[in-house]
Amino acid sequence: MVDFLQHLFDYKFLNHAFILSIIVGIVCGTVGCLIILRGLSLMGDAMSHAVLPGVALSYYFAVPMFFGALVTGMVASFFIGFITKNSKTKPDAAIGISFTAFLASGVILISLINSTTDLYHILFGNLLAVTNETFWSTIGVSVFVMVLIIVFYRPLMISTFDPTFSRLSGLKTTFLHYFVMLLLSLVTVASIQTVGIILVVALLITPASAAFLIAKRLSTMMIISSLISTISAIIGLYFSYIYNIPSGATIVLCAFSIYIIIFIYKKLTILTRKGQTT
Repeated sequence: MVDFLQHLFDYKFLNHAFILSIIVGIVCGTVGCLIILRGLSLMGDAMSHAVLPGVALSYYFAVPMFFGALVTGMVASFFIGFITKNSKTKPDAAIGISFTAFLASGVILISLINSTTDLYHILFGNLLAVTNETFWSTIGVSVFVMVLIIVFYRPLMISTFDPTFSRLSGLKTTFLHYFVMLLLSLVTVASIQTVGIILVVALLITPASAAFLIAKRLSTMMIISSLISTISAIIGLYFSYIYNIPSGATIVLCAFSIYIIIFIYKKLTILTRKGQTT
């Protein structure tokens, strides 16, 4: 552990990975709360896969990955909404159709443009190989997302917990829905280097679900979720560096372990209270 801390100051790549893990942990934990409270966990999975064609096209046209991923992510969101409203297709089926088609398209495009190594890093992340350009772009996107959440916190909170009241109050619920989809697309882009497209949904959903078990307010839930996500990212980075194992998968397993610990704690607490009342 002491050697790891020393290496944080000695090696720039490890220092960048550490900072990035904290930032991505905070933004994923915050946005994840909105996703699970709105019942959009499956949509999060779809959006994380839908950005892959945009990533491939960004590589091909030599433009920042952010732009391509954002465009295809939003296209997927509109496509899901369109076929749900204009056909008998159920929302979950529309999501399944969309994300598998976009994922398949992305895999084909990347196989034509890049090597399989590039595809592996995009799908599963490589936190220890982050470039200086990716480092600063990820920080920029993450800060932008957090500013948007702070500015629009109240309408997001109202529309999340009481959609009917928000519509009666004059809030544009459709706009807020696609606004959340925009945040989800941005977070997915920011997390690609950390945990990859395949595993980003776990970093969004697992810490937020753990926080939901113990929090009673949205603001508290966001703080706890961000803390869990950050701790998972730091511990995952440590084990990834020490044992030379994939960083994305390690971070996800750390988040899962924390969720299980909180789940068991809550169950034991409930059983203890029932025992005291009987």
